Parts: sequence; C-alpha cells; structure tokens
Amino acid sequence: MPWYQLDSPHDPKLDELARQYNLHPLHIEDARSEDESVKVDSGLHYTFAVLKPIYFQPDPAAPGEQMPMFSTIDIFAGKDFLITVVDPVCSSTTEALERARRDGHDDQPSRLLYLILDTIVDLYFPAIDHFDDRIDALEDAVFNSPSPEILSLIFALKRELIELRRVLVNTRDACLHLQRDPNTLIDPEHQLYIRDTYDHVTRLLDSIETQRDLLNNSLDIYLSSVANRTNDVMKVLTVLGTIALPALAISGIYGMNLKGLPFEDSPHGARFVGFLTVASTGLLLYVLRRMKWL
Repeated sequence: MPWYQLDSPHDPKLDELARQYNLHPLHIEDARSEDESVKVDSGLHYTFAVLKPIYFQPDPAAPGEQMPMFSTIDIFAGKDFLITVVDPVCSSTTEALERARRDGHDDQPSRLLYLILDTIVDLYFPAIDHFDDRIDALEDAVFNSPSPEILSLIFALKRELIELRRVLVNTRDACLHLQRDPNTLIDPEHQLYIRDTYDHVTRLLDSIETQRDLLNNSLDIYLSSVANRTNDVMKVLTVLGTIALPALAISGIYGMNLKGLPFEDSPHGARFVGFLTVASTGLLLYVLRRMKWL
C-alpha cells in the first residue's frame, strides 16, 4: 500500500493525489486551511482526519521556559492508500509517524491511523505534567510574593488551558466519530483500541478541569492577598493619622489669632503646649495599645 507524505498542504502533489484517489474538494480545502480544528470525516472510499499534535518551544517572553504550540497533521486514509500532510519541524508529528511505520502494517491503514492518533494523544500527558509544574510554581509565588506579574502569568496559563481543552474536546469527538460511524475506515479489530484512546482523552480533560480549578484558587488567593495587604496599609495610615491628631488639634488651636488662651502670655507657654502635645499623644498611644490596634 503506498504511503504519501507531504510536508506542505500547498504541494502540487496533493492536487495530483486528489485526482488520482478522488478526494473531495472540501477535504482538500480543510487540509489547506491554517485554522482548521480537529475533525474526522468519512468519505466514500476513505477517511479524512485533521489532528493537532502538541509540542514545546522556547518562550521568547520568559527565557528558560517552554511554551506549548500546536501543529497540524492531515490524513487521508483509504483502503489502498495513505496520505499524510505534516509539519516537518514538529517533533510530536515525527514521533507519531515513526511509531506508525515501526508498529503498523502497510496493508492495514486502519492500524496506521490508530497509531498516529494514539501517539498524538499520548504526547498530551507530558504537556499536562508541564502545566502541573507551572501551576505548582505559581501557587508558591502567589503565597510568597504576589505581584502584577503573577496575575499576568495566571491569565496566560488560563488561556493556554482553554486552548488545550478546545483541542482535546474536538479530539474526543473525533474518537467518537471513528467508533460510531459505520462508514469509517476503522475495522472492528481496532475499535477497542480507539475506545482506549477515547478514555485517554477523557482523562486528559478531567486533568484540565482540575488544573483550571487550581488556577481559579490561585487567582482567589492572589486577590485575597492584595486585599489584605491593602487593608494593612490602610490600617497603618489610619493609626498614624490618629496618633497625629492631638498634635494637630493643639497646634491648630494655639495657631489661631485669638485672645484668652491658657498660658498665652506666660513665658513657659511653649513648654506647656509641648508637654500637653506629648502627653496627649502618649495617652492616645496607650489607649491604642490596650485596644490592640498597635
């Protein structure tokens, strides 16, 4: 059975293969679409699948960190042919195709399709572990030093998990299509394997929901920490303003241009006002200490 591997959906060879194997024009259009989601569609003589392998590359915004990226692999699997349109720089795609060539059989396109799908799904588990590590580090940072940068990281992780969940939900639907569609290429022998892959996708989705809950908890902790810190600052400012109140009141009274104030004409008037200010401030500090405000 011939296996054609193309490195670009715009390769003219794809048009030749479309005429040779009577591939539907809409499937060719989907293969050449840059934002096509995961899907499986059964034609008259073949099964068309769009899969999204995940891989990691260095994050330019955070040196030393890895960011998840999605590639695309388009598969036209017929009973007597297999066409794959892949991204040659994606390591996950390369691993999936190598496993299919190693463990598959040229006369069983259904097995080749299963092996590619199963390898792509299995490679999502290290991605989930990667998100677990990042969330653990983020939780420690939220407790130790909450900052606006931490908030940005929380929202960035939430966006990445939303994208990952969207891909996995579509992959789950694709697995269901391969199980239930009577026109699909998957034979009864490999239905059980597809069901096992579906179970893996379900476990991955459960893990993502748990991670989203952890991120929401981290966001709540961050907001609580910021609110508590604001309350502490306001408490300190309130106490300082209260402590300064006696001095402000006394200096304001004796600063007015009025007659008849006590010790106004006394040579010891300044000492009296200073003593009164210090005594009233000390008394206020004692009261605040007794009330455990300090």
